[in-house]
Amino acid sequence: MKIATFNANSIRARMAIVLDWLAKEKPDVLCLQETKVQDPDFPNEPLEAAGYHVVYRGEKAYNGVAIVSKQKPAAVRFGLDDGQQPDETRLIAAKVGGVHILNTYVPQGREIDHAMYGYKVAWFQRVRDYLDRHHSPRQRLVWLGDMNIAPEPIDVHDPASKEDHVCFHKDAREAFVTTRAWGFEDVFRKHHPEPEQYTFFDYRMRGAVTRGHGWRIDHILATRRLARKSSDCFIDLKPRLAPKPSDHTFLVAEFNV
Repeated sequence: MKIATFNANSIRARMAIVLDWLAKEKPDVLCLQETKVQDPDFPNEPLEAAGYHVVYRGEKAYNGVAIVSKQKPAAVRFGLDDGQQPDETRLIAAKVGGVHILNTYVPQGREIDHAMYGYKVAWFQRVRDYLDRHHSPRQRLVWLGDMNIAPEPIDVHDPASKEDHVCFHKDAREAFVTTRAWGFEDVFRKHHPEPEQYTFFDYRMRGAVTRGHGWRIDHILATRRLARKSSDCFIDLKPRLAPKPSDHTFLVAEFNV
């Protein structure tokens, strides 16, 4: 079973890249973030024509999540059901082929002194509470998406200069690690402990990809039961070098299930 994640930074702008990648890689599941389109305008037709089912929740110009899958997804849920802001365009859950999928677009946080940074840190605890309500570490469960966190110094270029960045600040990193400790293993690091492995390259930095100036902020985490079945996990850099790319690229995990 091949499961992938990709922050499209507008699904309509990146549809050609997505369709080309689906045709080449043929994943069983592709989770998308930052689709940036309200539901009535979501371009589901070309994805369905390519042989995939798609479920989504979005809003105009911001956020938005989707699950694209060969099998029709079951038990689809949107948002954090804890009585607070549900953030339905940041979280989508489903079950596909016996595997539970939790696809999240974690708030970026803006700046350390901004209210959204505190919201981001708290969001990780809300995800952990959500996991307690709906899942068990004994399940075959994948939590993936754009987490907006580089967990370790190895996960960002020049970490000393990023200590006060909202995607590397110690409080956010600790919050992420606490949620991950619910029962997840970092599938990419299981197979690739080496440095300079990044999924995000800032548009504003010229030659960021070729110079290796990136971040690993997109993740595929699996419960230990499922992580044991992982045969590989890799970053596909080619789409980031394509014309009119997203600032992120595809992260892919393969499981023998």
